[in-house]
Amino acid sequence: MHTVVRLTAALAGITLAATALAPPPAGAANESGDVLAVDFARTTGAFRGGATGTLYGFGDDGAPTQALINGAHITNTSQKAPYGTQHPSGDAIKVEDGFFRKHGKDMYIYVQDYYPDWPYHGGRRPGDSRTYHQADGTYTVTPNGVWDYLEVVEFVTEAVATTSARPRDYVFIPFNEPDGGNWYRDWGGLRETFLADWKATYDTIQKVYARHGLGHARIGGPGDTRWQPERSADFLRYAKANAVLPDVFIWHELGIDNLRTFRSHYADYRRLEKDLGLDPMHVNITEWGMLRDMGTPGQLIQWLSIMEDLKIDGQTAYWNYAGNLSDNSARANAANAGWWMFKWYGDLEGSQTVAVTPPALNAVDTLQGVGAIDVANKRATVLYGGGGNPVSLRLSGLDHRVFGSRVDVEVREITLSGAEGVSGTPSVVKVLDGVRLDRGTVNLDVPTYDRYAAYQVLITPEQDRTLATGAVWTASSEAEHTTLTSATVYDQDPKAGGGWKFLASGGRDVGSFNRPTSRAEWSVTVPRTGRYRFQVIGGAPGVPGRHALFVDDADPTIVQYTANLALTSYQKWQYRGSAEVTIPLTAGRHTLSLRASLDGVSLLPNADITLDKFLLTDVTDGEPTSYPASTLRFAGGARLTYRSPGARGHADIRGAGARADAYVHAWETGYHDLSLDFRSTAATAAEVTVNGRRVATVVAPRRGSWRSTVRLHLSQGINEVEVRSTKGILLQRLTTTRAAGADTAAVTVEAENVIRRGAVSVARYTEASGSNASGLAGLGHVGNGAANTFEVPRRPGFDRPGDYDIAVTYANAELGGSHDYNPQVIDRRLNVTETGGGSTHAYFRYTYAWHSFLERTIPVTLSTADGPLVFGNPDAYAPDIDKITIAPVTLGSPTTVPR
Repeated sequence: MHTVVRLTAALAGITLAATALAPPPAGAANESGDVLAVDFARTTGAFRGGATGTLYGFGDDGAPTQALINGAHITNTSQKAPYGTQHPSGDAIKVEDGFFRKHGKDMYIYVQDYYPDWPYHGGRRPGDSRTYHQADGTYTVTPNGVWDYLEVVEFVTEAVATTSARPRDYVFIPFNEPDGGNWYRDWGGLRETFLADWKATYDTIQKVYARHGLGHARIGGPGDTRWQPERSADFLRYAKANAVLPDVFIWHELGIDNLRTFRSHYADYRRLEKDLGLDPMHVNITEWGMLRDMGTPGQLIQWLSIMEDLKIDGQTAYWNYAGNLSDNSARANAANAGWWMFKWYGDLEGSQTVAVTPPALNAVDTLQGVGAIDVANKRATVLYGGGGNPVSLRLSGLDHRVFGSRVDVEVREITLSGAEGVSGTPSVVKVLDGVRLDRGTVNLDVPTYDRYAAYQVLITPEQDRTLATGAVWTASSEAEHTTLTSATVYDQDPKAGGGWKFLASGGRDVGSFNRPTSRAEWSVTVPRTGRYRFQVIGGAPGVPGRHALFVDDADPTIVQYTANLALTSYQKWQYRGSAEVTIPLTAGRHTLSLRASLDGVSLLPNADITLDKFLLTDVTDGEPTSYPASTLRFAGGARLTYRSPGARGHADIRGAGARADAYVHAWETGYHDLSLDFRSTAATAAEVTVNGRRVATVVAPRRGSWRSTVRLHLSQGINEVEVRSTKGILLQRLTTTRAAGADTAAVTVEAENVIRRGAVSVARYTEASGSNASGLAGLGHVGNGAANTFEVPRRPGFDRPGDYDIAVTYANAELGGSHDYNPQVIDRRLNVTETGGGSTHAYFRYTYAWHSFLERTIPVTLSTADGPLVFGNPDAYAPDIDKITIAPVTLGSPTTVPR
């Protein structure tokens, strides 16, 4: 057995040096590990925030959900050309509303993705063998004297110009990886052809925008697979001479060693610009990173630090399927660890970045970081990770005119949860109050043993707050550190396979868990008698599966896994998700035994599942989770304030446009108490909006300190909470607490019990399938015609007008077309119509198998008391349905009590 050193415990030894010592020189390290020096007095420019762009991160409208999009703070994305056929989803026009709603700035489109094949057009440059109909992009096989691709470019540009609500915010990429297998690999023989083609496409795009009065169309290129100095020089010389320079210079940084060479490529490019007498152009690395980087905070921060340091944009590579932020989100609406890394990075909006000195620049898999200071909110931040050694932070330049003589420090951690594994709100691992500043320096020795994790450090002036570690008890163990029987520990080298693999927590996992005697046993001591959530991070390759969890060799509970992606060798076993069950435990020591069999003789269905990590959390009291003001985002003039006695470090939300945003996590769909702790200087009110709907107004009757609580229905995963107040409140924190007993107010309808019409039929699943469908039954053949619907009559629980959530448990494993490596997933649409009322719809993402079910919530507003709800899709198939749960958005009236 190996000893697991948990950061929570290790941080107890954190030290703060109130000294005048300057940070160590670059490259210096303390005796115990690595040093990251951050000088907050040396600003390096306004926070750019563009490094977390995505390629095909958006699938269809609502896939990913708006809460995931907004929380991840995506500013740029590359999507499919309108009506393109390269992939079945990801059309820029269809996803633009969600992208632009809050943080989106630049919508890039790959024009060549109009073609269905990869490489494009069979890898050969088109000739003039077609005549395109510009109204809809159809064509006849007849030459017409116009190069075929120019007709495609015109059609695509026309579609953006006439159907987009934001055509000026688009960037056209005429060529994607022209140096690869796409038409122009032979630079010696095809250079002049490419350059002439670039001018022709550039001029065509500009011509379309000009005729619609849209001004200059932004264009990006050349879009090479990697930094290509000779090609780039030839391209820029020609583009300058012919007045067809791109607005954004583009190439790709893929592979492991690019962490070492990235900055040198960028420097080469800037030198080339200067040598050619060009003004600096904006750069977007429209594909960066490998499979091993996605969803892994300690890997992502290494890439983000480079791009933020250079003030350029970048987009995560599209290695799998569209609509999940390049494997940086989980399930239909949940965060994995990568999503939280995106969120933390986006939280720096409005800051100035500062000088960060890691142990080594331009090195692979080393400690790196981003530092920023938000003077308006008096908030300094360090994001770091990537190193395997203990870390010492040397923080300097904390100006006493901003921070005063004492500061508070908060440290949070996000650990690897797998590409599809759910990661909860990052845990607070250390809180330090009232640390004296001496010449603006704070030294933190942080023993960081998890190289795949990332850490957030917040420094503020002294606050009036109560924030502590361990508010909710939790423990974890790597699967390989448990006692194993009939199972094998596998090393997962992060550099193996050229980066074409997903990483395992701790660098190892447990496999060959495929015999009736297979088990993994973890001895753990829990602090009190109560209920505990047991989470397994592991990979169920391609099909749902089951294990049994025994407590002290008794009381087995079935652990149900949903399927994970397993279409290729680099996904199978490695594309890890998570499964959660809640169990009762008495105070004291227990042995938790996860087994492949209930009886030691027969395997449970599809039990051959990779095991990576176990987590155990006390949920007895509803797992109250706090979101303090120091972690919120602000808009419209809202900000942190330190001037009000008793409310230092509170959010001052005051005025018609003022707003504070929080992204709260729910482990399961159901009712939660959302509490606002705040102070008021007079009678006031605040409006609470959740996932875009105003759900409550809380009222303070007079000056004082208050706690207002709203009982509301949250969706499993991430929920966006916005707080506004015209008269003003001083918000200290938001807290969510699970109120599972209130779930009786929701009505669950099994799909096999609804009224079926047309071709809709009941699907039955065998026990051997391992399906997670309740009752092993569901509905198929919904949609694909207006007659193929199912109906749910109104009943007590949703028999009055109002706002409701409809949580749909569904399966969708439809694929369309083929591709060398991208699973061609199709997001299926489900319409909900209230008879005598309105209608709405949502898209439902891929679930990997037709008998593996996920959950997605549709918000609805019902206007009648008795109009039945009809579900279907007249144009295409809807997802298969296991059950639906209909719940009023809020229960009762908000309460406000003195605090």
